Amino acid sequence: MNTMAESTVIAAPHPRPAPAHDRRSIGAVLIDAGRLRVEDAELILRMQREKGLRFGDAALQLGLLTQADIDYALSCQFDFPYLLRGQSAVSEEVSAAYSPFAPQVEALRALRSQLVLRWFDADPANNALAILSAERKEGRSFIAANLAVVFSQLGERTLLIDADLRNPCQHRLFGIDGRTGLSGVLAGRAGPEAVQRIPALANLSVLPAGALPPNPQELLARPLLPQLLRQLAPQLDVIILDTPAAAETADAQTIAARAGAALIVARKNSARGWRVQGVSDRVVQAKSTIVGTVLNNY
Repeated sequence: MNTMAESTVIAAPHPRPAPAHDRRSIGAVLIDAGRLRVEDAELILRMQREKGLRFGDAALQLGLLTQADIDYALSCQFDFPYLLRGQSAVSEEVSAAYSPFAPQVEALRALRSQLVLRWFDADPANNALAILSAERKEGRSFIAANLAVVFSQLGERTLLIDADLRNPCQHRLFGIDGRTGLSGVLAGRAGPEAVQRIPALANLSVLPAGALPPNPQELLARPLLPQLLRQLAPQLDVIILDTPAAAETADAQTIAARAGAALIVARKNSARGWRVQGVSDRVVQAKSTIVGTVLNNY
């Protein structure tokens, strides 16, 4: 019989990085990014000196930069990575990766703060969280993907695991190869190569679902999943697990038990209260902690 140590030794997705503040000026950042011409930067600098303005204010007055350009440059200087549309394979559905200053993403950061207070900082052993919903199309995968991004933007070493071995989507959302993933790891057929870093988003890695197995419930119920989470725990700060619809199978209940905690997502004007209550009851029966419930209106 294969053991976890023999078949699924996973290397650290992210070593603890040193702070990497960008020491370049705003002008240099934007020139390197192709968002500002050298001759336009000289015009901005001239106005900056003549009127005693900040570089960004002078650029806005001249109409040579937009507020989005300045926000981008500041994000580089303060080590707050996000993506530019059209320049990444990551889907624009992952809004936290593209629009970090939008009200919707601010709400996700508020959710992150609550999760830190209620779960992740409550005990050093608490670093895994399953995202559940009763039915499909309630925004469960959207919340999981975007939470993983905002935690990584906080500087936390973050791993998103697509544990939906029936209808996975995280490989599509992050534009990565989904052929090898969690199913292969749990079957002893894959190792460190299954975890994929997202290069443009520092501190974020994704373990896709992999090939769809004929026996997802049996794979998830094996001791290999909790062993994998224990093995990864010292190397990571946050592990987010996406799950299948909880009303359709027992998979989500099993994953929540392995993670130790669950966040329940319900879609506004769509979710049925009795189904959400049923999910909550099953999580409690599995001796997992319900950290909270999110009413999703996306």
